[in-house]
Amino acid sequence: MSEPTGAARRRGPFKVGDQVQLTDPKGRHYTFTLEEGKNFHTHKGSFPHDELIGAPEGSVVRTTGNVAYLALRPLLPDYVLSMPRGAAVVYPKDAGQILAFADIFPGARVVEAGVGSGSLSSFLLRAIGDEGMLHSYERREDFAEIAKGNVERYFGGPHPAWQLTVGDLQDNLSDGDVDRVILDMLAPWECLDVVKKALVPGGILCCYVATTTQLARTVESIREIGCFNEPTSWESMIRNWHVEGLAVRPDHRMIGHTGFLLTARRLADGVEPPMRRRRPAKGAYGEDYDGPNADGGNRGR
Repeated sequence: MSEPTGAARRRGPFKVGDQVQLTDPKGRHYTFTLEEGKNFHTHKGSFPHDELIGAPEGSVVRTTGNVAYLALRPLLPDYVLSMPRGAAVVYPKDAGQILAFADIFPGARVVEAGVGSGSLSSFLLRAIGDEGMLHSYERREDFAEIAKGNVERYFGGPHPAWQLTVGDLQDNLSDGDVDRVILDMLAPWECLDVVKKALVPGGILCCYVATTTQLARTVESIREIGCFNEPTSWESMIRNWHVEGLAVRPDHRMIGHTGFLLTARRLADGVEPPMRRRRPAKGAYGEDYDGPNADGGNRGR
């Protein structure tokens, strides 16, 4: 039985072509690719790549300046934060939420729109495995090229489950019986008509948007289209903690708002969602509101 794509690059002694993440005594990271005969240079001296080739992961190397560096393979969260970028990346904290709450499983058939730099694509491919299917759509060819390079660099070559199409999702989506759809774009509401045709009953739509205006428009559009259950929306924040003896306190800096996530599940064909009783705050649909149901619609349901 062959190993899953990229698995061999995640274990065993360091090999030529492996990515290495060095950590210096101050906790700073440096990432490079191992090549025979090359040297790694810092302002604290250098050392030959050959010193790490064949060494076990977790080794310590010293530069000519006698500074020790811990050598490990970068984790995927480390990799996506250091890889070349075309567009902004989906941060690991949000990618983790997407994998969990969009319930990405091995073998899943997933459609992704808005590839950016390939961060989320890498997380999705590792979750669905070689037997799954990820069809990614990116409207900008330059972003698609950067994403392709980043994904293939991480997995050590093309991934058998990945297909990348340059173009708009709403004009090119031809996939059917899709388990999950992930939309990372400015106007996900524009894609709902094609998404509802592609998703299987019970399938999950997950949207990643940056602003409250986008969030509101997307949620109201999902409610209006009528073939999804009530959307759930949230954001996540991460705060590290400093632990040194009895000095235990939160760090002064944290990863705050990066974006909003929302999920909704596809209902069976011909089924209307049960009427949900909501009590919108007075003025929730004020005079300046011009989104779905602006004419009254189902505001009070």
